[in-house]
Amino acid sequence: MKYDLISVRSTREPYKVSRPVDVYAALKRYATSKVEKFFAISLDGQHAILHINIVSIGTTNRCMAVPRDIFHAAVKDQATAVVVAHVHPSGNNSPSPEDRDITIRIREAGDILGIPVLDHIVFSRTGYTSFVESGLLEPAKFD
Repeated sequence: MKYDLISVRSTREPYKVSRPVDVYAALKRYATSKVEKFFAISLDGQHAILHINIVSIGTTNRCMAVPRDIFHAAVKDQATAVVVAHVHPSGNNSPSPEDRDITIRIREAGDILGIPVLDHIVFSRTGYTSFVESGLLEPAKFD
């Protein structure tokens, strides 16, 4: 699979992520997508965005994401943490049961690799839902 790497390092100041709304702002240009897209956002030690990686492109209501693809991008970017996100073209930002299941698998893979998953953001043109803000995911623990 070829990754669509979107570098945000071309700006003078690094774009730091400290809240889910910061992630939404970085991804908002994809909010009107007609198909689901799954993103792995690689962060450095200061939580500045290294790359926004599109790791999967799906259909209007499904997108297959696997930890292998997410962490391939993160390892290549030498990320110290990641945030995952995907767009819901329907405008419904509620995580599906499948979204919840894959988030658990991604978090477990990140724990094994030592690359914490900070959050999973489901977004659309109508806004976003953060797994952490919604209580669906415990905040990541750092060693």
